[in-house]
Amino acid sequence: MKVVSMKSYAVAVPPPYFGGMYWIFVRLKTDCGIEGVGEVYASTFHPKVILPAIDDVFERYLLNHDPHHIERFFRAAYSSGFTQRPDLTMMGIASGLEMACWDIIGKAAGKPVYELIGGRVHERLRSYTYLYPKNSKGEYDYDDVDLAVECAMDLMKQGFTAVKFDPAGPYSVYSGHHLSLEVIDKSEEFCKKIRSAVGNKCDLLFGTHGQMTPASAVRLAHRLEKYDPLWFEEPVPPGQADAMAIVAGKTSIPVAAGERLSTKYEFFDLLNRGAASILQMNLGRVGGILEAKKIAGMAEAFYAQIAPHLYNGPVGAAASIQLATATPNFLIQESILTWQGFHAELLKKPIQWEDGFIIPSREPGLGIELNMDVVEAHSPYTGTKLHISMDPEPFDVKRPSNDNWKKRWRNEKAQ
Repeated sequence: MKVVSMKSYAVAVPPPYFGGMYWIFVRLKTDCGIEGVGEVYASTFHPKVILPAIDDVFERYLLNHDPHHIERFFRAAYSSGFTQRPDLTMMGIASGLEMACWDIIGKAAGKPVYELIGGRVHERLRSYTYLYPKNSKGEYDYDDVDLAVECAMDLMKQGFTAVKFDPAGPYSVYSGHHLSLEVIDKSEEFCKKIRSAVGNKCDLLFGTHGQMTPASAVRLAHRLEKYDPLWFEEPVPPGQADAMAIVAGKTSIPVAAGERLSTKYEFFDLLNRGAASILQMNLGRVGGILEAKKIAGMAEAFYAQIAPHLYNGPVGAAASIQLATATPNFLIQESILTWQGFHAELLKKPIQWEDGFIIPSREPGLGIELNMDVVEAHSPYTGTKLHISMDPEPFDVKRPSNDNWKKRWRNEKAQ
């Protein structure tokens, strides 16, 4: 069996852009007619840069090769250009192509991918979602704590046993910085009121995105500990595991991190330094399914767990579900609400979600089939924005919400 062709798609996500401004899918075809799909989570550059780069990687390292040879493909891509290091864009591209290979492998074997990477461990997968609170005008408002409480209670009634929120923004390109007392107070208020509303029926997942210095992160963590969050996410910028380890060593809240990291090497650094006990790899960036399985195995040896990150499309979600199903130290899977809306429209059969849990598909490969009519109707992405962006301004204590930047961050319209 050989891979003989590839086509990529930059799919524009309609408002309210849950999961980003666009999703990049790849579709491989073999000489025996089997097709596989993957998703590239490489947001460093615009699709007009990424799509030709995907073509280059495919033609150099995968065209006319057997899709079963995952290790060969990964090492060829990882070492491209004499690098042998975790390049985010290269690994994002390799991840999408790799999961498409696994989709082919599973279909050829007539088995779900999880049966080929260790076998089914979990019959269902606990899931969580961000809060997406709406005001009376039907607008998403992430700064109103009472709306957040209402949203959390509604999600709990639907069956969710964990909800995530991140009131400590903005996320500036100049981070890390010290949070103001106003932001710290607001963060505590969110935890206090949501905990009071949901009691012990829901875990609280406190999201941050690397915007704090270690000292500021410790200061905030001490304010939040009394509300017993399940995790304190990426409190300091990525790239300096010792700094994150300082935070982890000074709070009782477990530290979760990894959505911006790639390959086993960067995750080993987190584990080895005691910087995080919950790993949040994104399978469209980390190196693919096999690389993520290796990371999960390392984590198991450190008594750490995995909670795959997912702020992108349904193909990356399907790959995460395959990994999670076969991973003993799986904790929880990020969902985007209950996988309805555009995530469901893109699939011939939506991801199955019931009472707070994802039900893994028993279909071969990744267990999904793209609705190509919908994919093509929303391709190509013609906007100018990247998948997701950070605030271009430094943090200003007299502009604590940076002109309601968080609302723009998740609801920004393509231009």
